[in-house]
Amino acid sequence: MSSVKYTDINAETIDRWVEEGWEWGRPIDRETFAKALKGEWDVKLTPTRYVPHEWFGGEIRGRKILGLASGGGQQMPIFAALGAKCTVLDYSEKQLESDRAVAEREGYDIRILRGDMTERLPFDDGEFDIVFHPVSNCYVRDVRHVWRECFRVLRSGGILLSGTDHFVNYLVDDDEERIVNHLPFDPLSDPEQMRQLAEADCGVQFSHTLEEQIGGQLEAGFILTALYEDTNGEGRLHELNVPTMLAMRSVKP
Repeated sequence: MSSVKYTDINAETIDRWVEEGWEWGRPIDRETFAKALKGEWDVKLTPTRYVPHEWFGGEIRGRKILGLASGGGQQMPIFAALGAKCTVLDYSEKQLESDRAVAEREGYDIRILRGDMTERLPFDDGEFDIVFHPVSNCYVRDVRHVWRECFRVLRSGGILLSGTDHFVNYLVDDDEERIVNHLPFDPLSDPEQMRQLAEADCGVQFSHTLEEQIGGQLEAGFILTALYEDTNGEGRLHELNVPTMLAMRSVKP
């Protein structure tokens, strides 16, 4: 493990999931894109709930949107159909291939970059109007760095739309029936937690507190304007309607 970056392990894991038909790696079809061209659209930050259109703060056409860890050909094609100037950054090449395939099929331009969000993002200060960041920072140990970089690359008045994973999922066993783990869930510090992830083929994941997810955005300078909770979309916690996900709308002053 010491010779391999944990983010490289995650990229390889997600590449394999995509090849196996992972839900979040299947690009939208032509019908969905055609509907978006006519103004009929929805996108998700979390597994089951759609993002309120008002969260985007008005007309999307002409705005510069960064899809941060938002590969998979699901959200960025929608924004392109609505007339946005789109950039997607993801560390999974297979996820980026999905976005590339939709762009080629539908004939629109998009900037596609492979990059690790644990590092400085390869963008200028104030470059974007919106950062769209679906659930993915569970694969990152230091989420405060992610929030600082989001703040930096947004213009004044820019909007961060983020989906985040609660710590609840990391407390329970695979059947989601028993509490088996202590927090934080940090496999880089706990070999037993790393073993659990390896056995379940889950890459390298980390729990994050609300202090990190919400407080981290506030510390970066954002103003939180709205939020909602969501479930996993499947499994026992979902069946019991236990919230495990959080979507947030934040603005850079």
